[in-house]
Amino acid sequence: MSRPNNFLVAALSLTALLGLAACIPANPSAPPPTATDAPPVAPPGAPPGTCWHRNTSPAVIETVTDQVMVTPAQQDATGQITRPAVFRTVTRQEIVQPRRDTWVETPCPAELTPGFIASVQRALAVRGYYRGAPTGRMDRATRIGLRRYQKEAGLDSSTLSLATARQLGLVAIAR
Repeated sequence: MSRPNNFLVAALSLTALLGLAACIPANPSAPPPTATDAPPVAPPGAPPGTCWHRNTSPAVIETVTDQVMVTPAQQDATGQITRPAVFRTVTRQEIVQPRRDTWVETPCPAELTPGFIASVQRALAVRGYYRGAPTGRMDRATRIGLRRYQKEAGLDSSTLSLATARQLGLVAIAR
């Protein structure tokens, strides 16, 4: 068995150390970045200090099948069909309703405290859209209840809109 090349060992060691250094955050005591650390997103012209959610509705696509004549029927002099018409089936997809992006004003993240979310859960429960005890967490059951409640008002989203929070009596109505 041959001895490893010292240069190769040194190069591999240095590569491993540099690779590990990339895994260590610049400030090890800082919490890891979260989705809420991302810059806020708002529609053009949104008032400063407001929070928004982009709600994307998928396109509605319909499959259409047609019979297209490839060759017409052939007839003799007496009008008798000597060769029937030949058809081909053509299937295509048509966009019935295009994808839509709509902006919905929402309560800002600082307002979405566990107490506030528990109030949302209680308000949805009173109206029959949420089952269970208020947890103060925006969990799956809460999002399903929100989507069902908001869908009746024409908003198909599981993100709490500011209008819904006002309807539920959780946010004051702006004058």
